Amino acid sequence: MRRPGAPASWIWWRMLRQVLRRGLQSFCHRLGLCVSRHPVFFLTVPAVLTITFGLSALNRFQTEGDLERLVAPSHSLAKIERSLASSLFPLDQSKSQLYSDLHTPGRYGRVILLSSPGDNILLQAEGILQTHRAVMEMKDGRSSFIGHQLGGVVEVPNSKDQRVKSARAIQITYYLQTYGSATQDLIGEKWENEFCKLMRKLQDEHQDLQLYSLASFSLWRDFHKTSILTRSKVLVSLVLILTTATLSSSMKDCLRSKPFLGLLGVLTVCISIATAAGIFFITDGKYNSTLLGIPFFAMGHGTKGVFELLSGWRRTKENLPFKDRVADAYSDVMVTYTMTSSLYFITFGMGASPFTNIEAVKIFCQNMCVSILLNYFYIFSFFGSCLVFAGQLEQNRYHSIFCCKIPSAEYLDRKPVWFQTVMSDGHQQTTHHETNPYQHHFIQHFLREHYNEWITNIYVKPFVVILYLIYASFSFMGCLQISDGASIINLLASDSPSVSYAMVQQKYFSNYSPVIGFYVYEPLEYWNSSVQEDLQRLCSGFTAVSWVEQYYQFLKTSNISANNKTDFISVLQSSFLKKPEFQHFRNDIIFSRAGDENNIIASRLYLVARTNRDHQKEVIEVLDKLRPLSLSKSIRFIVFNPSFVFTDHYSLSVTVPVLIAGFGVLLVLILTFFLVIHPLGNFWLILSVTSIELGVLGLMTLWNVDMDCISILCLIYTLNFAIDHCAPLLYTFVLATEHTRTQCIKSSLQEHGTAILQNITSFLIGLLPLLFVPSNLTFTLFKCLLLTGGCTLLHCFVILPVFLTFFPPSKKHHKKKKRAKRKEREEIECIEIQENPDHVTTV
Repeated sequence: MRRPGAPASWIWWRMLRQVLRRGLQSFCHRLGLCVSRHPVFFLTVPAVLTITFGLSALNRFQTEGDLERLVAPSHSLAKIERSLASSLFPLDQSKSQLYSDLHTPGRYGRVILLSSPGDNILLQAEGILQTHRAVMEMKDGRSSFIGHQLGGVVEVPNSKDQRVKSARAIQITYYLQTYGSATQDLIGEKWENEFCKLMRKLQDEHQDLQLYSLASFSLWRDFHKTSILTRSKVLVSLVLILTTATLSSSMKDCLRSKPFLGLLGVLTVCISIATAAGIFFITDGKYNSTLLGIPFFAMGHGTKGVFELLSGWRRTKENLPFKDRVADAYSDVMVTYTMTSSLYFITFGMGASPFTNIEAVKIFCQNMCVSILLNYFYIFSFFGSCLVFAGQLEQNRYHSIFCCKIPSAEYLDRKPVWFQTVMSDGHQQTTHHETNPYQHHFIQHFLREHYNEWITNIYVKPFVVILYLIYASFSFMGCLQISDGASIINLLASDSPSVSYAMVQQKYFSNYSPVIGFYVYEPLEYWNSSVQEDLQRLCSGFTAVSWVEQYYQFLKTSNISANNKTDFISVLQSSFLKKPEFQHFRNDIIFSRAGDENNIIASRLYLVARTNRDHQKEVIEVLDKLRPLSLSKSIRFIVFNPSFVFTDHYSLSVTVPVLIAGFGVLLVLILTFFLVIHPLGNFWLILSVTSIELGVLGLMTLWNVDMDCISILCLIYTLNFAIDHCAPLLYTFVLATEHTRTQCIKSSLQEHGTAILQNITSFLIGLLPLLFVPSNLTFTLFKCLLLTGGCTLLHCFVILPVFLTFFPPSKKHHKKKKRAKRKEREEIECIEIQENPDHVTTV
């Protein structure tokens, strides 16, 4: 019946929503009937898939060996600049200089020698030389070294030439000639292993010096070390989740308790993850430590479907056949679970798109999409079959744990108390049948009898509003302090040699930036005074190692005039570059000969910038300032250092996936605004997800979590985790027909609160073992997922139950419907009284 004053378009949209909703429910109902009629088939097919792909995964397991490919931006200007620098100045042109390895580090070994507090490293030359000689005597090593930095330097007071009084540390680098040869690369790898062993041995011999070593493979080794450290902790996490799921699914009622369903639900998610891993390795995928998050991500979504199906079963009518009860549970739960799984697939599919510039994020998102699809299939097939068998046992009155017939009440009365406790069906002891015996579940009872009344109390609401204002303030404060995590150290095991080396290097060698190569890749009139001034302006603010500057100084001290091209190049080749102290500049200039005339077609300089505390950020700022100058000035140049490959537009590369995922979620919710269930449900869902996402983003920043590939993946997951838990609660609220908003939110919490609390509790408890893994990667994962679960729990049980009581949707029209029904009922009663005054009948 059309409501007076309602526009025709509103009625049409409402009818369309109802048709879509009932159509989806009907499809899920038929799916549930199909599973309940063929449980063995739906149980066997997933098991066969897991065995097949699981065994294949063991045979094809490989680890990713290229760390740069994983965590450096895939499409960056720095990689193009490296290619150009490599083509202009190949590595084999210089044998003994630090600067020869600017465009790719190659194979190397580095050691920092640190003196005791208060000592001077310059007075411990014997220990330094002994360490150096031991390295130089290694087999297949280089015949040269570069001691290129002193750290913790104290200068002589009032010294004009900056004489060094003392230093705390010295850093020495040994480069290997392994470029372009697979055999040399293998020899270099063996040398690096021996180098690290030698450093550990020398540390035991020199107690007065601390040695911190690093090799080219150290970052890769310590990156994969996290996987080794996490193996046992992941098993502990699985045991905790299994225990929590089993206990939270149990009841005192031995007939209706479902502990094995909670256990089987978690195992269902586990075998779906194993199947997804098998598919990944069959398609030539290579494992890396960032994939550690997939089990936790998939578990958080999969167990939500398990607990919702279990709650849906408990809401069905107990007098129905178990097959109909399974179908009713499917029609009640699978619609929302299908929607949330689709959003998972959309968001992580966006992350796996070509717009993602970090290969580790792209690989993770691809695997997550496969995991979500298999998770959904296994939940409705494998776990659905388990639900069918459990329902059959319940209908035939078998014990939920021991699978034996529950004895009659008369038989139980003759047994001891302990036997009555174990074997008693609490429902059969009552004098009358309750409408819903599952309300005796301890979580359901707590929510219904205690929590719902407390959270909707008028005296509690002001404190909740204040709590949300505090939450929003801290979130906003954190969002203003976001910093990118371009440092590779964020992904390494925290007790690894690479992290120790990086910490010492940051402390004692961060006053200057890495050596930046300044490559002039076009012919330039170096003899022209205006060009010389342009070069000086470009190099101003840097400590420069420049053949141009040294040559100008040589001309000035030698009183030689070279104001034209012929004289400039002639003196440069015949006199300057032949001097022993300037011969190393030969590798920095590329000459070409056209007839009798020589030309300088390219050259390179070296720049070092002074930095302060935030070393990484200042290096990025230097890069951002120098690059635009190459377009605005007459001199065409590029600047490069190997670290630029990791830092070049890193912040933009890591934030793009979460922005695309958030846009995808927003677009889907807007497109379905007038189609799915209720428009206000989508509106509230958008607000809730935005609040949770910004809360996690702000609080993780305040918790010293940088924006790296792991935290970005967690933010994408937060979008879905929030939808997973808020959507059922909100849609039940907007569709509720109780008299007041307070009654509607109580009904919503009573219907979905148990499943939400079960899932978030299992999820958070499963994260605890990550605390005991000494790895920066797992610390980041733990912090972000803990905030995700905590903020979602806060919104579902505190913020939304209060805010929904005094914000739309209004429930006034439901009151009018109730009053109309009551008035019609009173009229019928009056008519019956008049027709039969001797006997009153109520309808």
